[in-house]
Amino acid sequence: MSAAYGLSRVASLLALAVAISLGGCAVTPPAKVEPSAPTAAPLPPTLQPVTFADIPGWNTDDLREAWRPFLASCTVLVRKPEWKESCSVASSVDGADSKGVRLFFESFFTPHKVNNPDGSDRGLITGYYEPLLSGARKRGGPYQIPLFRVPDDMLVVDLSSVYPELKGMRLRGRVAGNKVIPYPTRAQMAQSNSLAGKELLWVDNAIDAFFLEVQGSGRVQLADTRETVRVAYADQNGHPYKSIGRYLVDKGEMTLDQASAGSIKAWFQANPARRQELLNANPSVVFFREEKLPSVEQGPNGSLGVPLTPNRSMAIDPRVLTLGAPVFLSTTQPNSAIPLQRLMLAQDTGGAIRGAVRGDFFWGFGSEAGELAGRMKQPGYMWLLLPKRPGS
Repeated sequence: MSAAYGLSRVASLLALAVAISLGGCAVTPPAKVEPSAPTAAPLPPTLQPVTFADIPGWNTDDLREAWRPFLASCTVLVRKPEWKESCSVASSVDGADSKGVRLFFESFFTPHKVNNPDGSDRGLITGYYEPLLSGARKRGGPYQIPLFRVPDDMLVVDLSSVYPELKGMRLRGRVAGNKVIPYPTRAQMAQSNSLAGKELLWVDNAIDAFFLEVQGSGRVQLADTRETVRVAYADQNGHPYKSIGRYLVDKGEMTLDQASAGSIKAWFQANPARRQELLNANPSVVFFREEKLPSVEQGPNGSLGVPLTPNRSMAIDPRVLTLGAPVFLSTTQPNSAIPLQRLMLAQDTGGAIRGAVRGDFFWGFGSEAGELAGRMKQPGYMWLLLPKRPGS
């Protein structure tokens, strides 16, 4: 049997299993899917057209700081007909001209207040960053915690090939005999050591490795080769993300107000016998790929495929908001009542970022960014900027 024929047959088995399981027969699906029923896509948010004068903080934000990330978004959005005009004109705008940048946005875009499906307009704004870990290419000494590459036996099926209404949803699983079964959870992987041989790099801290998965990308300073590399999100095992902070709250280990990255790390260090229990509370496992670090300043690529800009890029739910679009955010600084109001670019996504008025603020790289991201859990409001229709 040729390799191509074998892969084709495996893919056919998986597609057939997906079709049968979604049709209601007793076949184990390859992974959990949310929503589980293929009935209807999630409802979009209510987008209420408003004026720029209705946006608190619009007139005081220095929009020039958002210009470079906006142009980065345009390298992708310009391929869409509705974005072609605005993105084409943007190339001729002087990004250092404050009045010119403001005039551009106000001339080519209409702001829309983002509301939740229940009609409310307030949501949760969290933060994330690019951490730095200490590691090595070979296991040894303090470097005993693996970061994994995508395993060869994991199969991914785009469900839209079977049900077009499930565009963007994927199932992940593996073939066992003549069945397609879910890919193992974190606990199952730890118990069976099923990813042996799939290690990408080794790091020295288990909780830092876990939070690297939550952030989605980071840098690793390698002791044995004296280089710093970037590890980027490559895929995940198909199981939904579950918060270990919520797990500790539910177990009575801390209150909701105490559940920050710092307090979770402190609990982890103080309870060595329960470390794996805590990690296993999140069945999702993220797999990484190694990337070169073009420069110390350049951020990691987000889901849009362009580098993230500290303080101007954010993650959103692409099922309800336009990936790449400008989004004006009105919230407050971490653990503070000081206003944080600025034009952001929706250039990333995240497993925990679900809902209309829901954002994840990218703070950048390093310990200071990590401190801010770990403390950020603020209420916020969002306005989506969409291109005006020709003639409007």
